[in-house]
Amino acid sequence: MWHPHVTVAAVIEHNGKFLLVRDNTSSGIKLNQPAGHLEPNETLIDAVIRETKEETGMDFIPQNIVGVYLMPANENVTYLRFCFGGTLKDYQKNPQPLDNDIVDARWYSLDEINSRVDEHRAIVVSKCIEDFINGVNYPLSILTSFDNQSNLIK
Repeated sequence: MWHPHVTVAAVIEHNGKFLLVRDNTSSGIKLNQPAGHLEPNETLIDAVIRETKEETGMDFIPQNIVGVYLMPANENVTYLRFCFGGTLKDYQKNPQPLDNDIVDARWYSLDEINSRVDEHRAIVVSKCIEDFINGVNYPLSILTSFDNQSNLIK
């Protein structure tokens, strides 16, 4: 049965640089925002906080939604990415990833990111940054989560 793969990503800018990770994928090492899949019984906000911590070792504070991106990979796989903008509770110049699939996490200038488009995991990496720079953002309050007993989660 077909179902979308729900993912989250964090766009984090500090002093004109963006935090990206180099991810060890089946297609080789690729650049991406701190990102990953929504896990069972997890809210989207909890997921992006968790993924950012795992991939950078830092605590992410989501402040807004940059966008929602639908990306068909093939006829059986479609990704639905929720991209968040925010800040870090504990900025580190040299982030230390906790996830073994992450080669490293680094701060990149926009010029560095644009010069390495062929290394991006997907086109959505640059689109999220572009939308962030252009001021696209939606309040976190547009998200509503319920638990499996239909109770509102705040």
